[in-house]
Amino acid sequence: MDQDLLPPTISEMFTAMVAAFSEQGGKIYDLIATPGWRQYQLVIIVLLVALSYLLRLATKGRWEAWARARVGWPKWRLRTLVQILRRLTLVYFVLVSWLVYTVMQHTTWPSRSYIIGVVATLATAWLVIALLARLVKNRTLRKIFKWSMWIYATLVALNLTDDVAGFLDSIALSIGDLHISVLGMLKAVLLIGALLTLARLATQAASRALEKNDDITPSMQVLLAKGIQVSLYGLVFLVAIRTLGFDLTGIALLSGAIGVGIGFGLQKVVSNLISGIIILMDRSIKPGDVISLGDTFGWINALGARYVSVVTRDGREYLIPNEDLITGQVVNWSHSDEFVRLDLHFGTSYGDDPHKVRAVAIRTVKTVNRVLSDLGHEPVCHITGFGDSSVDYVLRFWIRDPTAGLTNIRGNVYLALWDAFKAEGISIPFPQREVRLLKDDQGGSDSQQLAKE
Repeated sequence: MDQDLLPPTISEMFTAMVAAFSEQGGKIYDLIATPGWRQYQLVIIVLLVALSYLLRLATKGRWEAWARARVGWPKWRLRTLVQILRRLTLVYFVLVSWLVYTVMQHTTWPSRSYIIGVVATLATAWLVIALLARLVKNRTLRKIFKWSMWIYATLVALNLTDDVAGFLDSIALSIGDLHISVLGMLKAVLLIGALLTLARLATQAASRALEKNDDITPSMQVLLAKGIQVSLYGLVFLVAIRTLGFDLTGIALLSGAIGVGIGFGLQKVVSNLISGIIILMDRSIKPGDVISLGDTFGWINALGARYVSVVTRDGREYLIPNEDLITGQVVNWSHSDEFVRLDLHFGTSYGDDPHKVRAVAIRTVKTVNRVLSDLGHEPVCHITGFGDSSVDYVLRFWIRDPTAGLTNIRGNVYLALWDAFKAEGISIPFPQREVRLLKDDQGGSDSQQLAKE
């Protein structure tokens, strides 16, 4: 950009910033090139690096053994410990460099430890940035965070923050009473990023604390967690608006007008959101429930603001909109209690004693794993009708773990009945049809005549 087109203040600030960079660069060059304590400091830094490496070799095994013995620590603390152990040389260098810098500050002239102080500051920044960057999950954002913090740490170490801040603050856009500068936007981005990270960590901590509380129902746990999340992110939004200098009164009026227009275009989204709140409040569906919705059968894995995650027995995860659970018919197998009754239909030959068949069926089903036989949940067997080729029965039994599957328990019961009936001599009939061909002389001769033709 041509500097003649820039306002004088920006041009002057840019010139001053360049001059400050040049001055600091000249000072660093003089410190390194001029004979004396400058070279001694560089030698001391090299020796500190070597000492840090030797300390790492000597103590790495002990630190790793100590870390393995930390049983019961939270995951975030263990992950932080792993990151520190991976940078053990840098940790030792930060400690010994600051120790040497502090001793030299109190025993000799401050100028004789200036380079050591700058290097110690940069090493500390390197360590802190590396640890804080692990909080950023997105790789692109993590790189942006690292480079931004590195630039800031370098400016702090070289005492150039005031010059750069003044230059960035001079590049601004003024609309009435609203003043937006590059410096203000950078501060807002950093503040919003930090607040969003803190809000996410606070939400996760609150969710874990709610899950450990047995006095709160699962539905209320999800509702409270979502409420905390919305409140924290809403607070971050208000802080961001205020940091940028916008008037909250004007924003409220504008958001009201925009909200009406957006509401018509996001009816389904809002409907799913409200339906999710209703589901959480009336506790009709909660995490862990076994439901059937149409052809989908599975258990509730998670309740979201827009959808419900249902995991089936074959490992598929269905994301069902909350509105479908409110407006459609849902079979909740474990809504009021965890007991589920299953019906099995079978038939035996007319030659078998039905009293014996019922007794064998009840005795057999009690031996199958997962089938209940206590008081109030005893299996029963009834005759349901006389079919064309069999006497039809229904066998009813109870289970208390529908999440373990229904088809598999039915298959196990059928297999047990097959073995028991075979051992007792009870036969399972199958439909048979007998076709008789009656000989007709006239018809037969006609058929033969047609065959010949």
